[in-house]
Amino acid sequence: MKSEYLERILKARVYDVAIESPLERAPRLSRRLGNEVLFKREDLQPVFSFKLRGAYNKIVHLTEADAARGVICASAGNHAQGVALAARRRGIRAAIVMPRTTPQIKIDAVRDLGGEIELAGDDYDAACEHALGLARARGLTFIHPFDDPDVIAGQGTIAMEILRQHDEHIDAIFVPIGGGGLIAGVACYVKALYPAIRIVGVEPEDAASMHASLQAGRRITLERVGIFADGVAVKRVGEETFRLAQQYVDEVVLVSTDEICAAIQDIFEDTRSIAEPAGALAVAGVKKWVLRENARGRTFVTLNCGANMNFDRLRHVAERADLGQQREGLFAVEIPEQPGSFLRFCETFGARNVTEFNYRYADPSRAHLFVGLALSGGGAEKNQIREDIAAAGFPVVDMSDNEMAKLHIRYMIGGPAHGLEHERLFRFEFPERPGALLRFLKAVGSGWNISLFHYRNHGSDYGRVLAGIQVPPASAAEFLEHLAELRFNFVEESANPAYRMFLGG
Repeated sequence: MKSEYLERILKARVYDVAIESPLERAPRLSRRLGNEVLFKREDLQPVFSFKLRGAYNKIVHLTEADAARGVICASAGNHAQGVALAARRRGIRAAIVMPRTTPQIKIDAVRDLGGEIELAGDDYDAACEHALGLARARGLTFIHPFDDPDVIAGQGTIAMEILRQHDEHIDAIFVPIGGGGLIAGVACYVKALYPAIRIVGVEPEDAASMHASLQAGRRITLERVGIFADGVAVKRVGEETFRLAQQYVDEVVLVSTDEICAAIQDIFEDTRSIAEPAGALAVAGVKKWVLRENARGRTFVTLNCGANMNFDRLRHVAERADLGQQREGLFAVEIPEQPGSFLRFCETFGARNVTEFNYRYADPSRAHLFVGLALSGGGAEKNQIREDIAAAGFPVVDMSDNEMAKLHIRYMIGGPAHGLEHERLFRFEFPERPGALLRFLKAVGSGWNISLFHYRNHGSDYGRVLAGIQVPPASAAEFLEHLAELRFNFVEESANPAYRMFLGG
């Protein structure tokens, strides 16, 4: 099978539309990691993503009859741009179904390339189901974004370039995984020629469909996926891509949103380019792998696969990058409400740079502080700060990995509401689109009193709401049944220490 794909990749037609992207050394990241790190710059392609390789290779090989009917695809953006560009090049019609949560920059790019856009569903899988229905109804040729041999072969040309551009030793190649087309193509080509090179896939922790499938030995369909890295937000990997990954992928590394944001910053510092979240996955993965393996003096290639970033998402990236780099620590601290205690607490962290400081009076005996501190020594320094604060007699909780604290609490310290009965706290998520918040409020209804509400829009992502709701014990069962019927993703945070310290009654 390796030889079959080797031939397909060698004969792939991609350079009518794609460039041979450069393989560049990342000097700052290499120095920090103590290893040679090379960036394969697929973000420099004409559509700012590798996806045009597979899409064009598929479309150029269509028969005249299939091409004449027109093509259709489902995509969160990058495959859609590749299909639209390839279709325009061949002079055929391209219908593009995109999830409603697709960043506007990708929608605009597809429209500029002549794609006929239809928005459907809240994720790739829902859009794909809709696109398949349209393909059957209109007689269009469906161009799969990953589970197709011609698409896989087109993506595999990246590996051909890497091995030609760097003819010295490579220890591992780190590859982002969505549906698996990219890693399948890269792995088939590399393992056919240099089986000792490790192929390491990288997925977000909240969209780890390939990792789950490889662990189970069969394809797993995730119940939901996070869409911060929208380019890889796939609930179920392809049948062919999974088969190839089972044979040729050595392992899959999972990374958090904060680690992805930190990787975007790393790429910017070395290239002055801004990767989209999916495009930074491989860099996040190599950092995590090097730390885990304590690797030194090795050579790694990361596949930087896309740069279609919505500008308004940069706010969220910037906020979370320092946490992902462990350059910032967040702490919740209780101090006595008495003269001198505030100064005494500040003395515990000395001359360290304060990134955030929120104070709210709690009651006559105590006060709560939410503090952000800049770190230069990573997790070890953060742990030392926590120990120093505790040793000074102040109760302290490390909030650096507390999702509710990072998303909401740090921006809304408002103090507890005394005398409030039966309040329960919930964190909700729903696909962000015009009118989504109003629809959410109408769905929740007026059967229970909302006593706290906080909403932040992160830009073309999920809307996030923190809500305190008064639920008398007698109606608790009815309330939970109501929430289940709404089909919003939610987590109860009533026991979260961030809530008890800063907002709870």
